Amino acid sequence: MNEIKLGNPAVVGLAGFGLTTLLLQFHTLGLCGLGPVMAMGIIFGGLAQFIAGFMEQKTGNNFGFAAFTSFGAFWMGLGIIWMCNNFKIYETAPADLGIYLVAWTLLTFILWVGSLYIHSAMATTFSTLMIGFILLDFGHLGFPQLNVIAAYVLIICALCAWYMMAMIILNDLTGKQLLKAGKPWLTK
Repeated sequence: MNEIKLGNPAVVGLAGFGLTTLLLQFHTLGLCGLGPVMAMGIIFGGLAQFIAGFMEQKTGNNFGFAAFTSFGAFWMGLGIIWMCNNFKIYETAPADLGIYLVAWTLLTFILWVGSLYIHSAMATTFSTLMIGFILLDFGHLGFPQLNVIAAYVLIICALCAWYMMAMIILNDLTGKQLLKAGKPWLTK
């Protein structure tokens, strides 16, 4: 019986997370408008990441399942908030968005702890995500200057996600470990 090799859904999840995170930070820094961020947030960061998460569930990867479906939902939810603001359906105050971000920071904390047991690339990605979320929390709850610092931290986070995507793709294509994941920061 022939075994069919299946693709690793993490490559799509990491690509969507990285691209959407990168675009949002470019928007925060005034380098692009909100339109491209919203489109990617709903489709690539949202829907594609959501699908990747459900595919991770089929592989038995609880961490990937939780991370990709959660952050897919994050991006779709953020896109809905922006659309509601744009069409004046319900305008979200900065403090309300701050509370939304605090809730996501709490979820990210759980995933961050889990990432410490996976490998250095994952731990670095989630560490920068954690720092970025904390800065955004304060930025949306009264200290807006921290949003710019968060943007730079989250650009690093996005590039870390892409590093992991590249690692999976290139190592698979070459049959070698061209890019390394590093050791876990914590062990069982």
